[in-house]
Amino acid sequence: MKLRTALVASLLLLTSLPGLAKLPEQEDIVSIMQQVADWQIAHFHDDMERENEWENRFNAWTYGALYIGMEKWAQMAPSDKYYQFLLEAAANNKWDLGPGKYHADDQTVGQLYLELYRKFQQPHMLAKVLERTEWIMNNPSQQPMRLNHYQYTERWTWCDALFMAPPVWAKLASITGNDRFRNEMFAEYVATVNHLYDKEEKLFYRDEHFIDKRDKGHKIFWARGNGWVFGGLTLILQELPEGPQKAYFSKLYRDMAANLITLQTEKGHWAMSLKAAELYPTPETSGTAFFTYGLAWGINNGYLDKATYLPAIERGWQSLTSHVTDEGLLGYVQPVGAGPGEAWPDKTEVYGVGAFLAAGSEVYKLAAN
Repeated sequence: MKLRTALVASLLLLTSLPGLAKLPEQEDIVSIMQQVADWQIAHFHDDMERENEWENRFNAWTYGALYIGMEKWAQMAPSDKYYQFLLEAAANNKWDLGPGKYHADDQTVGQLYLELYRKFQQPHMLAKVLERTEWIMNNPSQQPMRLNHYQYTERWTWCDALFMAPPVWAKLASITGNDRFRNEMFAEYVATVNHLYDKEEKLFYRDEHFIDKRDKGHKIFWARGNGWVFGGLTLILQELPEGPQKAYFSKLYRDMAANLITLQTEKGHWAMSLKAAELYPTPETSGTAFFTYGLAWGINNGYLDKATYLPAIERGWQSLTSHVTDEGLLGYVQPVGAGPGEAWPDKTEVYGVGAFLAAGSEVYKLAAN
């Protein structure tokens, strides 16, 4: 697969010089988003070759993350074919969540169903998400707040879970008017923060097994894991009324944002291990996309100062688009994992595309100004 050689060379030069990267015109943002979205739809079944059966579903978390970004693209796309794609995907899933009753990953796809319900107002789009979430609320898990080598996964014992499930609960509170969804979510979210958040570093450990672990002396803060949290915060915040809960999430969001811009590499991406960029020099696009999305959302919604945060967004977007091939494949997406690892220019994943489209949707709004 060919990369846009001349363009990439120019972009890499720009992203290596702080202050020189600039957002492209809106039509250019739309063009590359459409290219990536179309490539992914054409290759929609490619990820179904996974060995793990629990990942080999179109309502798994991997696809759920894709749908979240694809729905944001559908809102701005020049054609309604993307909503048709999402409606067909949801119908093929029978509007159902994954099989794990409590598992956060198996709730992720509910975010798509709820957004489609908001747009089309069809009761069947809401029914199964509501049924599952009410069941969990009325039958709270008795497991401890620890992962223990995946022995306990009914509660949000790994940081990725904070993207997967809490936005479903926040959206349901907004849609139904039942504050109990929001209150239950808040209590469980705070429990996870108390378990995994490093108050000094303003970052999340992926799970308990990383808290005391070091990589050549460095604390291990996985980029995509923190990207899950940071992106998830935006999905929650937009659902909250003013009050103590919103103040709590706002502070967490702003604290993470202020630290994240200090960790961006000179080339514009965020390293797979946020505090150990020298150990992981390979670009990685899924974490970078979530951070770019979250920062751009913050400016667009009045949470972040434009003068402070726009340069990081510009460099992040330039880095991301430099890893899109001529065919529309978003490269350098780290495969499914639970910590820093490897990525390759010709390898992608559906959740990385979802993060890229989410980032583009907010960068597009910024470019208007």
